[in-house]
Amino acid sequence: MRKKDHVISTLRPIAIMMLGTFLLAFTYYHINFQNHLSEGGFVGLSLLGKYAFGFDPAVTVLILDIPVILVALLLNGRKFIVNTLVATVSFSVFYDLMERYSALDINLHGNLLLAALLSGVLSGFATGLVLRFGGATGGDDIVSLLLSRLTGLKVGTVFILLDAAVLLVSLFYLPLQETLFTILAVSIAGKMITYTVSFRAHRTSPAAGNAAPKMTAGQVQPAAKPVHKVRSVH
Repeated sequence: MRKKDHVISTLRPIAIMMLGTFLLAFTYYHINFQNHLSEGGFVGLSLLGKYAFGFDPAVTVLILDIPVILVALLLNGRKFIVNTLVATVSFSVFYDLMERYSALDINLHGNLLLAALLSGVLSGFATGLVLRFGGATGGDDIVSLLLSRLTGLKVGTVFILLDAAVLLVSLFYLPLQETLFTILAVSIAGKMITYTVSFRAHRTSPAAGNAAPKMTAGQVQPAAKPVHKVRSVH
């Protein structure tokens, strides 16, 4: 019985993280990509590198991810990195499968406000699930978690700031309308991430929502109190 419970307790977080990455891949492909909403984070930086300097986006993302993952390995241990690898690989597989085989077309070109709302709610909830159960969907998520710990800002707030900064810099090659709606989507996603990561804390403590999430070897748990340090910076 104990062995069965151990297996369930081990597989449950992985299953939930994979559910999160499936939902994230669905949102990025069927909502963002099909309706020409852009991306923030490392993906946005890689696209910026492509348009400005001709860099290969896949190589750029890898170059950005590797040092961040190594730092996270030193600070948070092997289990966090394993969970992150599970999340990033499953996201890539799900996105590739949808790109190749999905016939679903969610056409919201005439209502980008609805597209931004759906993108923000779904991607924020999906990313929050992955973070809550001990992983990250990429290096930019890890950066958001680390900065949240250092500054005491909510992880969703850091997510918004980083993504919005990338999108604003990307304005020189992106259409203004799509960029502004993407910033709206990122803002909503950041709020959803904070809510999803600290859901139980909100129910038990009114002050817990302001806490910076802690990356542990198991799950991402909201801290009982905010961490007060020097502030630095979707």
